[in-house]
Amino acid sequence: MGLGDIADGIVRRAEALGDGVHEALFEPVVRLGVTGLSRAGKTVFITSLVANLLDRGRMAQFMPQAEGRILSAFLQPQPDDTVPRFDYEAHLAAMTGPNPRWPESTRAVSELRLSLRVRPGGMLSGFRSPRTVHLDIVDYPGEWLLDLELLDRDYETWSRETLARITSRDVAAAFLSAADRADASAAFDEAVAKDLAAAFSLYLHAARAAGFSDCTPGRFLLPGEMAGSPALTFAPLPKPDGTPPRKSLWREMERRFEAYKARVVKPFFRDHFARIDRQVVLVDVLGAINAGPAALEDLRRAMADTLAAFRPGRNAFLSRLLLGRRVEKILFAATKADHLHHSQHARLTAITEALMREARDRAAFAGAETGALAIAALRATTEESREHEGRRLDLVRGTLVDTGASAAFYPGRLPDDPMRLIGPAREGAERWLDADYRVMRFAPSGAEGRPGEGPPHIRLDRAADFLIGDRL
Repeated sequence: MGLGDIADGIVRRAEALGDGVHEALFEPVVRLGVTGLSRAGKTVFITSLVANLLDRGRMAQFMPQAEGRILSAFLQPQPDDTVPRFDYEAHLAAMTGPNPRWPESTRAVSELRLSLRVRPGGMLSGFRSPRTVHLDIVDYPGEWLLDLELLDRDYETWSRETLARITSRDVAAAFLSAADRADASAAFDEAVAKDLAAAFSLYLHAARAAGFSDCTPGRFLLPGEMAGSPALTFAPLPKPDGTPPRKSLWREMERRFEAYKARVVKPFFRDHFARIDRQVVLVDVLGAINAGPAALEDLRRAMADTLAAFRPGRNAFLSRLLLGRRVEKILFAATKADHLHHSQHARLTAITEALMREARDRAAFAGAETGALAIAALRATTEESREHEGRRLDLVRGTLVDTGASAAFYPGRLPDDPMRLIGPAREGAERWLDADYRVMRFAPSGAEGRPGEGPPHIRLDRAADFLIGDRL
């Protein structure tokens, strides 16, 4: 390396340091984490949020916009060159193009920077110049967040808890049979390990498809470049009697479990999670209700576990990593509110609040302000009412994904008291006794808006105001 290269490197580092100081003092950055479990709608949420912040005609309840303080909004290159950019343009084209479709779901961490030029508010606003606030949106799979719980467990504990939890699930039968046949005390055999890991991975995919939420380790579902690596080639096993010998199947599974925590889980929290200021957790509550009591109870437990990430005091690694930094606000957003008539939205919000009470209590313990909303980041339906057997039914109409046909649909009526759902779920009921809840898969409507309007939504403006309104 020549002197010119060294000098150029020094200049670039100085420029980067100067940019960081400038942002910290004059152009504040808000890092918004967006997560949720599979099919909760993270990609749609981010795409519609950005589109509606760029064209704010539908953001009446976003107070900085309602007060006329946002002068402009524009996308900028993200500051982290090592993280993939969230493909906003492609996702928006998929949702709003001539043949609208839902975009591909989140498979890895990605980021996007949206900058807003804002006029200050308050009594002294006339004496201050407009400023730029950068919103860095970090998209990451909720399954990875659930992996935090693994940091508090050793392989024996994790295996025991996992096997006990999935014993009653039909989708786990094939894996449980393979785990029972395996001799954990026998000498390690790579072929056996691969077969067990493959069977466990198949179970996790089946469990997710069946509506279960506790599908960890998350990288088994989204392996990316790590597919086939030893750190993703393990599975829970019943512990053999006595002390498992060295170089046994049990010992190697134990070593790989610890490698997964060290090489996968900890770097994710160090490089991404520890830098988040605000967080939205998207939850497909309607999908869990549709799947039945077991799925709803599993969702409640999974979200309580998820929020352990916002209470770092219980985990020595996170306590050292965060050094007192805390997420300031967390929003639990029940998605797909457009699958219900607006008369039921308050009930969906109430169910979400009750379902997340344990998770919210954990977050409140860590000092974070929490909120719950029923939203639809992209509205795919319209509403209508019909007379049926002497009573009036409130319906939603949309285009079905599977057939392309337009259909009016009555999903069932949510109860006034959330405990009518949560109670049976916690007691282990196999099905809902007094109601039948159904969720249809609607395609994006492709409705065209007027100039200056983003895609149609339900309460996305209120969600944005809760998450970032006070920082603008």
